[in-house]
Amino acid sequence: MHDITLVVTLTAALAVALVLGWVTQRLGLSTLVGYLLAGIVVGPHTPGFVADGALASRLAEIGVILLLFSVGMHFHVRDLLRVWRVAVPGAIAQSAVAGVCGWLLARAFGWSGIAGAAFGMSLAVASTAVLTRMLIDNGKLATHGGHVAVGWLIVEDMFTVLALVVLPALALAQSGGSLGIALLAALAKAAAFGVLLWALGNPIVKRVMEPVARTRSEELFTLAVFVIALGIAVIAAGVFQVSVALGAFFAGLVVGRSRIGPQAAAFMTPFRDVFAALFFVSVGMLFDPWFPLEAPWLVLLGVAIVLVAKPLAAWTIVRALRDTPRTAATVSVGLAQIGEFSFLLGALGVSLGVLPQAGLDALVAIAIVSIAVNPLLFRAQARWEATLAPPQGAGEPARDPASAELEGHVVLCGDGPLHRGLLPRLRAREAAVAMIDDDLDYVNAQAATGVFAVYGTPSRPDVLRAAGVERAGVLVIAGGTLAARMAVSVAARAVRPGLPIVATALDAAEHAWLKEFGVTAVADVLDPAVDAIADCVRHTLDAAPR
Repeated sequence: MHDITLVVTLTAALAVALVLGWVTQRLGLSTLVGYLLAGIVVGPHTPGFVADGALASRLAEIGVILLLFSVGMHFHVRDLLRVWRVAVPGAIAQSAVAGVCGWLLARAFGWSGIAGAAFGMSLAVASTAVLTRMLIDNGKLATHGGHVAVGWLIVEDMFTVLALVVLPALALAQSGGSLGIALLAALAKAAAFGVLLWALGNPIVKRVMEPVARTRSEELFTLAVFVIALGIAVIAAGVFQVSVALGAFFAGLVVGRSRIGPQAAAFMTPFRDVFAALFFVSVGMLFDPWFPLEAPWLVLLGVAIVLVAKPLAAWTIVRALRDTPRTAATVSVGLAQIGEFSFLLGALGVSLGVLPQAGLDALVAIAIVSIAVNPLLFRAQARWEATLAPPQGAGEPARDPASAELEGHVVLCGDGPLHRGLLPRLRAREAAVAMIDDDLDYVNAQAATGVFAVYGTPSRPDVLRAAGVERAGVLVIAGGTLAARMAVSVAARAVRPGLPIVATALDAAEHAWLKEFGVTAVADVLDPAVDAIADCVRHTLDAAPR
């Protein structure tokens, strides 16, 4: 009989994660809470079915790699540069406050100084997934406060990457080695790997990814992205002795800065979400649900650090740097939680013998409480903001100076001669255009002429965002199948509900379907009547509210 342990573990873990993730989302909480609870349900500390923890842990490693790969792909220095005056000193100071508080708490419970450092670092970093979701749900992602919070989180992500280098050195020092030598060696290896990959990354992507992209085969493209992510992570661990998570982050940086980055992010997102769910389930399996009763003060004081000390530090720092109360509130509330990177650092600390198992148990308990409370804090903030005067001045909302030239532009996508024939007509009418196409050679050729060109499938939200659809004046869908045009419209509405959309139709039936699927204006054409479509685009732009 075949051994079906792997299949049973996968099925049970994902099924329970699905159910509890749905329940927690319906309750207004993050799905991460549901995934952690799913791990507790199928773990060894609760009655009933027990999943294979060793198998779940191995599968979770893929989730870690894909999580860090995704962080690397979405890591944009420009997002940090526009708010660096607040985000950089603020994140450093707040992380120091949380880290010291965590270290003091660990020492109070008799842990070693190194264990305290690992625990403090884990408490200092917030969850990217939770913060982004909360900012989107509360309409704050595009505000100045949202930009500062995201920039703040980018700095914390950098600390996480640094911690991935430091923790193994701390483990070596704990076993009797020299801490200074261990740190220098670890930093030197990580720096050598990063410099080498940065120098060779673009040639690697060009030789591996671009030929595959030209085949227009989605399955081959997805496989190629997986090979790049996993391959570089393996090389990082096997050759440079740095963690696979750090290698995956650097791989994401390389792919993210290439022209195929947005499409790679779009294709990897479903796989990342599935394996990330397994990662959270595996963390929940390690958690003893009776631990909060055994060490209530450790959990309560840890929760106080995350929900009180971190927000107060953030508020004080933002106000001291003379930003608005709204910005201070958004940053304080948004970062009052911990999540995936805390688990990553905690699990790494346990595996290296730096952090006791009680440390990881405490982190899981603190995360469940803080993630559950975070939506309530945002609601309280919204009620408080309603009592204030409307925002004025430079505080709200913010513009992105790096892409100011794309403000109010036309995003053009589609397929065939109609789509490509429209591009020169729009440019001739002095319209700023961002073009999306799935032919890499055509994209490169247009980029060489000065067009802001994005490679990818326009029905993918990441690709639409890469073309600046959140700041666009109008989206134009010219040519392609009716199903493809409807899919692009649905995706664009999900990214930006109020976006004006112009699409082409061949007959009255297509006209009706496109209107049904959210298209603002339909250009009815029986042939490549690009001038008529360009007129429709200009009319829609002129009619859009400013």
